[in-house]
Order: sequence, then structure tokens, then C-alpha cells
Amino acid sequence: MLSTLLRRVGLGVLVAAFLLFTVFPFFWAFLSSIKPSEELFATPLRFWPERPTVENYRLVLGNGDFLRAALNSVVVALSVTALSIAVGALAAFSLCRFRFRGRSVVLYAVLAMTLFPQIAVLGALFQLVNLLGLFNQLPALTLTYLIFTLPFTVWVLTSFLEAIPVEVEEAAYMDGATPFQVFTRIMLPLSTPGMVTTGLLSFIAAWNELLFALSFTQTPDKRTVTYAILSFSATTSSAYEIPWGQMMAASVLVTAPLLALALGFQRRILAGLTAGAVKG
Repeated sequence: MLSTLLRRVGLGVLVAAFLLFTVFPFFWAFLSSIKPSEELFATPLRFWPERPTVENYRLVLGNGDFLRAALNSVVVALSVTALSIAVGALAAFSLCRFRFRGRSVVLYAVLAMTLFPQIAVLGALFQLVNLLGLFNQLPALTLTYLIFTLPFTVWVLTSFLEAIPVEVEEAAYMDGATPFQVFTRIMLPLSTPGMVTTGLLSFIAAWNELLFALSFTQTPDKRTVTYAILSFSATTSSAYEIPWGQMMAASVLVTAPLLALALGFQRRILAGLTAGAVKG
């Protein structure tokens, strides 16, 4: 009994520490966003603001550049998600159902693409973007973000589609269905959890990306939200002059929808990520 109680207490402490580690930064950002400027650097440091205010949110939502950046991020993230699912699903169906020489090499090459840090391919992508005439254009971000969203999508959907019984397809072929009909009418509906998982994670990755946005866009009307948040500090020379309250408010506004999506689709995300883990 004592050992069982100790294990439960230890597990509870670990869970509480993990939640504190993951949730506290967002909670602190929210507290900072509702503090007046004079309380942000007050000594001693106050955990809860004495005079909570929504002034920072009013200023952020009244900033035309930030709202335009948010719209740009929505356009880029949705386009990246749609292309990742469309291309990734076709590639995954081909890799898991059609046997051809070099299939394993292709699959592991796709996985290997996720191992390269963004900075390692930045120079080559910059030349490609210039060659295509896409510098300071939103399609440049859509194209380059596929570098890290598409391989993950292909890999996860391949594992998910392999878990679907092949007898389902064979029955459709016997009824006269073509491979494309089997893909669109059978495989896609059955792979909805996997597509929700990869689509949501692709959206989050594209929404939060900063390095490529800094490298391939220049004018305020082409910025994404991460670039827009960074630009709050671009015109100041001292850390005390940076509008930290507005930056925290913008961060909360940018992060809250992602948290809502992740919590709303958590079951489908788990189902998609664990697909193919158990076979038999």
C-alpha cells in the first residue's frame, strides 16, 4: 500500500511539474499583457497586476500592420495545409499501396528531409525564391514552408494508410473502381484522423514559422504574425522602451486559437499519430 501511494504521489508531482513547465509561460504572457507599462518592471515584481487593463489588446487590435500580418498568416498557413494534405495524401497512397523498386529509399529520403535544420537550406531556398521572382511575395512562404510540412505529412499518412485493411480496396477493385476512385472514395474518408492530425500540425508549423518569413519578406504588408510581433521592438534602442505589454498581448492573441484547435482535435491527433503502431 505504501509503495503504491508513493508511486501515485510521485506521478502526481511529475504531472504537476510538467503542466507548470508547459502552461506557465503562456499564463505569464497573459498576465504581462494585462499589466500597465509601469508594473512590468516594478520592484518588487508583482505576480498579479494591481490595476489590470486591456489597453495593450486595444492597441494591438487597432494596429493595421498587425491585422494585415494576421491575415497573411491565415492565407499562408491554410494554403500550406491544403497543399501538404493534397500532395502528401497522394504520395502516401502511392508509397503504401504500390510496390516499386526504390520504394523504401524514397520513404526514408522523405523522412531524412525532416532532419535538416532550416538554416542549412536557407541559402539554397533564397536563390530559388529569387529565381522564381517570388521574393517579398506570400507564395514564397507557401513554397518554402512545404519543405518541413510535406515530409511529415507523407510519413504520417503512409503509416496511417498502411493500417487500413487491404481487403477494403480489393473489394472496390472487384466492383470496377479505378485506383483514383479507391483513393478519393475509400482511402480519404477512412484516413480522416490522419489528415486532421497532419493538417493541424502543418497549420501550426506554418503559423509559428519566423526564419523564412524574415528571409523572404521585406515590406510590412507581406509580414506574418511572428514577424509582426518581432517588429514591435524594431524601432527601439533600449529594452525598457520595447512595448512588452503589446508584444505579450499579440502573443496571446496569436497562440490562443492554436490552443483551442489543439484541444478541440486532441483525440483525432492522438489517433493519427498512433496509427500503424499496432498491427495484427
